[in-house]
Amino acid sequence: MAKKFYVVWSGRETGIFTSWDYTKKLVDKFPQAKYKSFPTEAQAKAAFAGAASSSIGKPASKKASGKSISQSTSKVESIKTTNIDLFSHDVMVFTDGGCEPNPGKAGSGMAVYRQGEVSELWYGLFNPNGTNNSAELNALYQALLVAEKTLSDKQTVKILSDSQYSINCITNWAYGWKDKGWKRKVAGDIANLEVIQQAHELYDAIKGQIDIAHVAAHIGIEGNELADRMSIYAIDQKNTEFSQYDEPINLTEILALRTG
Repeated sequence: MAKKFYVVWSGRETGIFTSWDYTKKLVDKFPQAKYKSFPTEAQAKAAFAGAASSSIGKPASKKASGKSISQSTSKVESIKTTNIDLFSHDVMVFTDGGCEPNPGKAGSGMAVYRQGEVSELWYGLFNPNGTNNSAELNALYQALLVAEKTLSDKQTVKILSDSQYSINCITNWAYGWKDKGWKRKVAGDIANLEVIQQAHELYDAIKGQIDIAHVAAHIGIEGNELADRMSIYAIDQKNTEFSQYDEPINLTEILALRTG
């Protein structure tokens, strides 16, 4: 049987999955679930990105009573080009997460640029039973920790992630979930809640001092490609810690590693 890719736009967890059994759990009895299968990963990514991009940067919705919930004041930039100014901030942090299959073996990666040059690469947080979403969230949280340290050093910082899901979780949806006691109003538990809470708390404390951007995945953005390679390297190494890549940063060799 040919492999299929399942896109979930509305469910207990959103994203692209390769297991129908897992996908069914996300959408079964979920109010107004929206999902569809695709024959290729490229089609699935295009379909998911096309629908999800409209929600990036939008404020959280209002409660039924009409009272506005707490909202993020930071607008999330959307970047769909390889032409990125690496000198716009003192520190630029690219993040990515990988999972093989999804759900399955997951890992996170990060590429840190300082003054326009690759300074360090990070990989790890291997989870044999993770998802692409959990890996992306873990990577974004690690980037926020770097951002916090960067701000304490009186430097500017920008985080760039290719995961619309993780960005929305931390900068947008978390405000509504928090007001509801970290529960969905109808559908129950929130996937990846622990890391969402940790990352959102940190984001909310520093959001006025940092910039966050969503970048298109796998279009040749060097930082995104390096973070991708580190996420898969984490899976290959089964590294449960989040560790700095201690080999010389040879861009040609690293970009030749397996992709996610």
